[in-house]
Amino acid sequence: MAQVRSFADLDEAVDLATASPYGLSLGIVTADPARGLDLADRIPTGIVHINDPTVNDEAVAPFGGVGTSGTGSRVGGDANLEAFTDLRWTTVRGDVARYPF
Repeated sequence: MAQVRSFADLDEAVDLATASPYGLSLGIVTADPARGLDLADRIPTGIVHINDPTVNDEAVAPFGGVGTSGTGSRVGGDANLEAFTDLRWTTVRGDVARYPF
């Protein structure tokens, strides 16, 4: 299930997105990719897609979220290093992806 909500400004969008304890994946569709990156910096998630669909995830890339999201990728063999490091996978397109692709 995907949730779509309207918002009055970017501060309200951040408030809506951060009101949940989950932080797996974030998608932002925008005419200004740099502004999208600035917005993504304000919303903690494990994966960010800007103007790109989440179906472009790569199986070899780290996959996991922050908060109560994820698949346990934040713990394991390098648990001490991981405890002090947040990884974020970010994709950015200069234009909005056309569908169907």
